[in-house]
Amino acid sequence: MLTISQLASYAGVTVRAVRHYHAKGLLPEPERDHSGYRRYDAGAAVQLVRIRTLADAGVPLSRVQELLAAGDEEFAAAVEDIDRRLRAEIRERQRHRERIARLAAGDSLALPPEAVAYLERMRELGLPRRVIDGERDAWILVAAQLPERMDAYIASKRGQIEDPDIADFYREIDEMLDWEPGDPRLPALADRLVAQLEAADTDEMDAFATHGIPDDLAALLDSMFLDQVPVAPELVRLVRERGWTGWTVLRRVAPTPPS
Repeated sequence: MLTISQLASYAGVTVRAVRHYHAKGLLPEPERDHSGYRRYDAGAAVQLVRIRTLADAGVPLSRVQELLAAGDEEFAAAVEDIDRRLRAEIRERQRHRERIARLAAGDSLALPPEAVAYLERMRELGLPRRVIDGERDAWILVAAQLPERMDAYIASKRGQIEDPDIADFYREIDEMLDWEPGDPRLPALADRLVAQLEAADTDEMDAFATHGIPDDLAALLDSMFLDQVPVAPELVRLVRERGWTGWTVLRRVAPTPPS
């Protein structure tokens, strides 16, 4: 006869595991002897080894009892079902690993390859990190809502950042992030932005309009700028006075007189 410690040792498990199997009803608890100890026979050791073998193979404890009592055909069918479930779980875990890998990769999280390549090109051009981070966050929202349009959007943006004037404008935008409302440099920045809009390729702007961003998404993207940049509302107002409205999506309108 075996003590619980000896039984656990024979089966290669811990005493805690034996007690857990008792609690789950997988291994019957023997009566206590006259000294108050539980004593196990060889049958209990065999049963415990079988339980451990099934558990080590990935069989859920909720199904161990079923397999222990099954005939050959039932056992084979149950094992096939468990194997199918394990393979599905492995595939799901692999997908989780891929998501974690994208998370570690930074830009690749929630962004398609063309957007990642665009952000990398901005870095190659030496554009400011804060501007790149802002672009990344905006593209994450766009990609989540309009994944089918990302190719067209990014193709347009890739052409823009190759223009030295546009690249310089991005650098000025980065400086603007630290300006306070009423900064005397704001009118000149508004003039520069409007000049770029006036000189933009009309075919390119028409193509963007064809794949335009919905008004609700544009408003959400605008809020990222308006809520986080102290001078943003003032710059938008100055641009509006010069005949353009919006930020994410700029549209020509009738100029408004200065307030």
